[in-house]
Amino acid sequence: MKRKILVVDDEESIREFLDIMLRKEGYDVSLAEDGAKAQELLKKKSFDMIISDLQMPNVTGIELLKYVKDNYPEIVFMMITAFGTTESAVEAMKLGAYDYLTKPFKIDEVRILINNALRAQALESENRTLKKELGKEYNFSNLIGNSDAMHRVFDIVKRVAATPTNVLIVGESGTGKEMVAKAIHYNSSEKDKPFVTVNCGAIPESLMESEMFGHKKGSFTGAVSDKPGLFEVADGGTLFLDEVGELPLSIQVKLLRAIQERVIRRVGGTDDIKVDIRLIAATNQDLEDMVKKGTFREDLYYRLNVIQLRMPPLRERKDDIPVLAKHFLKKYNERLGKSVNGISEEAMSQLKTYHYPGNVRELENIMERTLALEGGATILPESLPPFVHTNEGRKLASAYEIEIQDDGVDLERIIEQIEKELIIKAIHKSKGVKKRAAKLLGISFRSMRYRVDKYGLGSDDEDDGEDEE
Repeated sequence: MKRKILVVDDEESIREFLDIMLRKEGYDVSLAEDGAKAQELLKKKSFDMIISDLQMPNVTGIELLKYVKDNYPEIVFMMITAFGTTESAVEAMKLGAYDYLTKPFKIDEVRILINNALRAQALESENRTLKKELGKEYNFSNLIGNSDAMHRVFDIVKRVAATPTNVLIVGESGTGKEMVAKAIHYNSSEKDKPFVTVNCGAIPESLMESEMFGHKKGSFTGAVSDKPGLFEVADGGTLFLDEVGELPLSIQVKLLRAIQERVIRRVGGTDDIKVDIRLIAATNQDLEDMVKKGTFREDLYYRLNVIQLRMPPLRERKDDIPVLAKHFLKKYNERLGKSVNGISEEAMSQLKTYHYPGNVRELENIMERTLALEGGATILPESLPPFVHTNEGRKLASAYEIEIQDDGVDLERIIEQIEKELIIKAIHKSKGVKKRAAKLLGISFRSMRYRVDKYGLGSDDEDDGEDEE
């Protein structure tokens, strides 16, 4: 939909100029010759932005601004001022104007200011919408899992949410680090304040300082107006530094100062700006190892790592797979307009034995893909992506869960545990028919009988249910 802009100016030439320029940019434009006419139009039509002259007969620009902020606070207001009247422009901004345009206009500057203002309005609107959903979207119940590993996560989240302490969330990609960061913020006393995410690996180093700390007009090519950085945007709330290990050393120094002194300075600026934020950082890298190698500052690491929260990979919380799969089944049934009512036992078994290098995010993608293509009422093994139920994809979960401790491991015992677990699963899957179980495991029936006897899983004279083909 076209964004709607109301231009208010008593000079016909100004109205015509802005009308032509804005229509070429694709906006829906309305015109008013004074503030009184603008008020009449506001009662008949909704607008995203008003661009108004400061000095007008009947109702001045300042009076119109006050009227709009009292009655239509969601509308972005841009003031037009004559050269040399910056004091009035500053007064307008104190009353809630987003910015001001100075006559005579520079077309590129007008275009950029309007685009920035409307983008800021869209972000604010999105933020208001999100806040309405936050209570149910990011409470503890949205962190799904009943495993011991997830209970430890719940306990830490509950405790750190009540304090403004910096938190470092570590874990592999796809384990839900950002969701945990949001749960901490939205269960804290600052839940009504901003939650701002910075993807440290997605912003070019040349733009990082400006994005984080803001810049002053004219500080570099393209800086056509003052711009607050993400630290200022997050003031009073939480700044989430995702993939913090990707921060260049030059920015790490400035970040350390911001944390220690709680002040930032815009690029090209000379004034210190106070900020009050909680920092939550996340990484899938080994920051301690990076400190040893000199690629991450030790002092910054300890500032961020006041409380460390480790997100377990999905292979360490296999018991959570059924509840997660059912959660995603419900989610994508609603989103895709489907009515798939369940997951078959065999399909669930295959989901549980897959190794998930992409963790919870990969399980969600698998369920979305499966639901999108599913034509039946139940998800069957053949409904799942091929890599889930092929031998190549179904790595031994137990082997992935084992960590070698400093005092070593008992390899023979571990191999026996894995072998016994697979034999039990094969017997269960074949409904007790051991010849079929042997076939599932790719071993001979004689070998199967030996292992059954070895692990005390049944006697040789039991009925095996069918003859060998």
